Amino acid sequence: MSIAFRRGTPDDSFAVFEVFVQAIMDLGQRTGIEVISGGAGPADREQMWGRRRPLFEHLAHTAESFWLAENEGEVVGYGRAILRDGIRELTEFFVLPGQQSAGVGRELLAKVFPRDGAKQRVIIATQDIRALSRYLKTGVYARFPIVYFSRKAESVEVASDLTFEKVTASAETLASLRQIDQSILQHRRDEDHAWLLTERQGYLYRRGKQVVGYGYLGQNTGPFAVLDPSDFPAVLAHAESDAAGAERNFGAEMPLINETAVDYLLGRGYQMDSFIALFLSDEPFGQFDRYIFPSPPFFL
Repeated sequence: MSIAFRRGTPDDSFAVFEVFVQAIMDLGQRTGIEVISGGAGPADREQMWGRRRPLFEHLAHTAESFWLAENEGEVVGYGRAILRDGIRELTEFFVLPGQQSAGVGRELLAKVFPRDGAKQRVIIATQDIRALSRYLKTGVYARFPIVYFSRKAESVEVASDLTFEKVTASAETLASLRQIDQSILQHRRDEDHAWLLTERQGYLYRRGKQVVGYGYLGQNTGPFAVLDPSDFPAVLAHAESDAAGAERNFGAEMPLINETAVDYLLGRGYQMDSFIALFLSDEPFGQFDRYIFPSPPFFL
C-alpha cells in the first residue's frame, strides 16, 4: 500500500464526505450507537449530502489546513482545521475502516493540528477511543460532554423582557455577534457567522436597546449565546415555538455544564441522544454555561 498526501480543495468535498460517512458508520457499529439517523443507504446518503454540502464547502473554503490521504488515487482519509482569531479547531479527522492502523491518521493529524501558531487549540471529538488517544497525545484534554436534546416541538411561552430581532448579514449585525462571541468565547469568527446567516435565520436578543445574545433557527439550529444564562429558558422557548410553527422537531447540541439550559430542557421532557461528543482544548477558556453549540457540532 502506497499512501500519498496532498492538500484538499473545495472540489474534494464530496470525496471527503464519503470518507466521513463510512468512518462514522464504522464507529456506530463498533459502539452500538446510532450515529446516522434515518439510515445510510444510497438515497439516505444523497439526502444527507444535500444537507451537509454547504457545511463541507464552507469548511473547505475557510480552512487553515486541509489534507487528504490517497491510496492509488482513492481518498482513504482526511483532516481539516480552521483558525479563527487565534483559535485552531480540528473540525474533521476521519480515516476509512481498514486504514486506521497504517500511520495515515498520525500523519494527517500532524499536518493539520500542530501545537504552534495558535493561542488555543480545540476539538469536538467523538468517543472513538483510538482517535481520543491521538488527540490526548497532542496536548488537548476533555473539558465537558456535548449531548443532543430533542423533542416534538410545541408552542411554549416563558415570561421574559427579551425581544427577538430577525437579522441578516449586515455589518451592524456582525459587529453585535462579534461582541457577544468575544465576551463568551474569547474570540471572533466573522466568517462562520456570515455563512450561518445564509443557511439559518439569525436572531439578536435585546434587553431594551442592548444586545444580550444571539441564536440561529431553521432545519438545523444553533449556535445560541447569551450574556446571562437565566435568559436560556426564554430563548429556547422561542426556538421551540418557531419549530412548532414549521411542524418540525426541535433539538439543541447542549454542553452539559450549561446547567440552566439542561434543567429547562429536561423539565420540558426533552430526550437525550445516545451519541455523546467531548469538548477538548489545551487550556480551559470561554463561558460555556452561556452557550449552545451549532448542530451538527463540527465547529464552535
